[in-house]
This record gives sequence, structure tokens and C-alpha cells, in this order.
Amino acid sequence: MTREKPIVYVLRGDDHQAIKTHLANFYANLGDASLAEMNTTRLDGKTAGLSELLSAAMALPFLTERRLVILEDALHAYSGRGKQELREKFIDLLEGLPASTALVLIVADRQKYSSRTGTTWETLNNAHWFIKWAQTAGGRAMIIDCPLPSEANMPAWISKKALELGGEFTREAAGVLRDFIGNNTQGAVQEINKLLAYVNYERPVTVSDVENLSIRDRQSDIFALVDALGNRQGEKAVELLHNLLEEMDFMPLFGMVVRQFRLLIQAREILDLGGGEGNITETLGVHPFVAKKIHAQAQQFDLRSLEEIYHHLLKIDLDEKTGGMPGAIALDVLIARLAG
Repeated sequence: MTREKPIVYVLRGDDHQAIKTHLANFYANLGDASLAEMNTTRLDGKTAGLSELLSAAMALPFLTERRLVILEDALHAYSGRGKQELREKFIDLLEGLPASTALVLIVADRQKYSSRTGTTWETLNNAHWFIKWAQTAGGRAMIIDCPLPSEANMPAWISKKALELGGEFTREAAGVLRDFIGNNTQGAVQEINKLLAYVNYERPVTVSDVENLSIRDRQSDIFALVDALGNRQGEKAVELLHNLLEEMDFMPLFGMVVRQFRLLIQAREILDLGGGEGNITETLGVHPFVAKKIHAQAQQFDLRSLEEIYHHLLKIDLDEKTGGMPGAIALDVLIARLAG
């Protein structure tokens, strides 16, 4: 007996590259590209109401087995107090969808760890109303987790992705790329493709390849941006930010900025305990080139200032994912204020 396909798919997480890959697979499963485009509807949960969602989800597929409906920020309209009736109508809609529809709900979330509960999702955990429904929906709903890999697991992730793309990295090269880009998977895919093309897919990418190609240039621009902030060079900091935004999408760039300040906080704590550059290299597990720059930059800030900046960055991240101020504008405002 053939098992029925799920109707509601939930992409939960903060790995935008993994979400992008899953969406590409859903799209490919529709068959021919022209038919797939005709049978795909993309909606924004911040603006699309229940009636618009229902209309898209109930439409019959044309010359394909199923119709694909993708809802970004899927639970935005149903979050907060006083939404119980709206949530019930949303659940009723999900339960009434035909097998000819594949509804993909994209929900931004991140994992957190505590010694008491272990690793859990920050928002869509087992106590969340939507997860409670999904757990009772049987095979009708499928939750696909898309968490960012930890920085410790990124070298293995890079090596695996390179093999998927038809190339290879040495173990050391994968580690150095991780040192430069952290767990920014979107940025990592861009760099992996570029490096594999650089070696023409004929040999493994080496440490010197990673160090000599443009990833160091972008990382250097991030260092220059932070230097400008530390030296209160406002115009230079904003100019560097705008140049980076012309070359990169916001989320990969923002991930690099967040990682930089996370490393600076850790380095500042090491310095405050009497450590030095060698301790930063060993404790943070970063490349000596990165450790040298972080050591110098950490001396431009005190721990309190770095923690305040990091909290601002977290707010920018939240606003970007929940419909607040656009991330690029908010980061521009923050950098101008910090360097002013």
C-alpha cells in the first residue's frame, strides 16, 4: 500500500541555505520547470490573509500531480495574544486541504540549549499551539528541521557540500573556510562554488586556495568595518557597510557581523582574565590570522559596550524575521550611531 504524501510541510529553523534547498526540491518534484512555475504560489504571511491562502491552496493543479503553495513567515498573523479564534480558523484550513496541494510553511526559529531541557527550539517547541496540532495530524503534516550547524560541525558540513557540488576540500581547507565564515551556510555555499571553480573541480581545494581567494577580502572588510567603529570613524564605517551590501545579500553579511562581535566578546573576556593572542587562538579555535585581528580589535572596546552591541544585533535579527525594521536599514542606523 502506497503511503500518502504529507499535505502540510513545515520548514523550521534559521539555516536559510537549507530552507532554500528544500524549496528547490519541492519545486523540482513538480516536474517540468514551466509547469512547476504555473503550479506554484508564493505568499507572505505578514500580508496574506486566510482568504488569500485558502484561494491559493484550494486551486487545482494544472497538468501536475500537486500544486505547491509556499507561505513565508507562516505564523506571523497568528502570533500574540487574542488570536485564538484566528488560529482555530487557520487549523481548520489546514485540515481541509486536498491531497492535490502541498502547503509549505516557513517559520524562522533557532535552537537553544539548557542543562535542564537539553536542545530545544526557541519558538516552535512542544508547548507551541501549532506543534501540538502537528503532533496530532499524523501523516498529514511533516516538520522538517533546518537548524544552522554549529561552528564545530561546519568543516564537516563544508566537505559534504563540496562533494554534493562535484568537488572536494582538504580537511584543513574546510577548517580555514569555517574560521573565516563561521556557520554562515549561505555565504559558505557561495565561497565553495567559487573555490571549486577556481580549482576547476580537478583537485581538492587547499588552505592556500581559501586564503588567496576573495573570502579573505570580505573578512578583511568586516575587520575594517569594526575598526572604523572602534575608532569612531562614522563615515568610513557606513561607507564600508554600503560597499559590502552591494556585493552581498543582507543575511550572509549580517551573519558575518554577528559572528565578529560574538568572537570579540569572547576575546574581550579572555583579555580581561589576563590572556593574550595565543589564548584567543587556542580557546576560540580560530585561524592565527583571525586571532591576531580579533586580539587587536577587542582592545578597542570594553566588555559592556560589546554586549550592548550584540543585544542590538539580536534585535535587528528578530525585527528582520518578524516584519519590523528591515535589517539593512537597522544595521545602517546602528553603525552610524555607534560610530558617531
